[in-house]
Amino acid sequence: NGTSVEEFILLGFPGTWQSRVSLVVVFALMYTLTVIGNASIIALVWRSSNLHTPMYFFLCNLSFLEIWYTTGVVPKAIGVMLGTSQTISFSVCILQLFFLLSLGSTECFLLSVMAYDRYLAICYPLRYSSLMNSVLSLRLALSSWLGGFLSISLLAFMTSRLTFCGPDVINHFLCDIDSCLALSCSDARPVELATFLISIIVVVASCVVTLISYMYIISSILRIQSVHGRKKAFSTCSAHLSVVTIWYGSTMFLYVKPAAQNSLDLNKIVNTFNTVVTPLLNPFIYTLRNKEVKLAL
Repeated sequence: NGTSVEEFILLGFPGTWQSRVSLVVVFALMYTLTVIGNASIIALVWRSSNLHTPMYFFLCNLSFLEIWYTTGVVPKAIGVMLGTSQTISFSVCILQLFFLLSLGSTECFLLSVMAYDRYLAICYPLRYSSLMNSVLSLRLALSSWLGGFLSISLLAFMTSRLTFCGPDVINHFLCDIDSCLALSCSDARPVELATFLISIIVVVASCVVTLISYMYIISSILRIQSVHGRKKAFSTCSAHLSVVTIWYGSTMFLYVKPAAQNSLDLNKIVNTFNTVVTPLLNPFIYTLRNKEVKLAL
């Protein structure tokens, strides 16, 4: 792999043993709730025939993604904070980076697909079932997964070709792109440029699709005469809008920048929110603010 460093040491979070144990308890609790919450949504949609619609099909994909997204981070982070698993081999580090970025990219595409689905449901209610049929929804979901993983393949390969000759300490609880670039002793500008361009394509492009969809959605809702009709229409997309706001805000901060300029300590905080908090919030946002899911539950 062209590197003299065979493994890295993850620092995790600084502090006393008691503070790290407290963080471990919080991480473990949030991880358990995340897995249970997202798995419950998948089981609920699977068991309830009235939820067999494209919107809940995309929601199942999102829940399945969130389970693996947080699984790729939390177990290792707990080992790092306890001091039992602070080292990570170079190949596993690149593998973790690849899967986390790929799943994050897939989530961007899925959220834009879900926004497009809500646009069709609200702006073309009479033609919705014919426009968003099972074949199209399956193709959109499959395209999101393929697009997410293919878009990161080149970036992960370029990162694996960087030279690391020491130091080998990563100021993080996971392997992210900024940490790897900070430790590289070779020219990292091509990787920084590739990261920026891929971020523009994946994050900004999908965000633009989502924003345009919601511009049409809000415009259609405002044209509805009755207050009850407007409230009902908005309730079908308010949960998704909440998730979109949380996700894109943190993702753009982390990745849409021309160089690795952010403080690594600040990146740790935002990454914690992105990889641990957001996957936990999603099932609660969709269940607590959705009458169909509450009824099925």
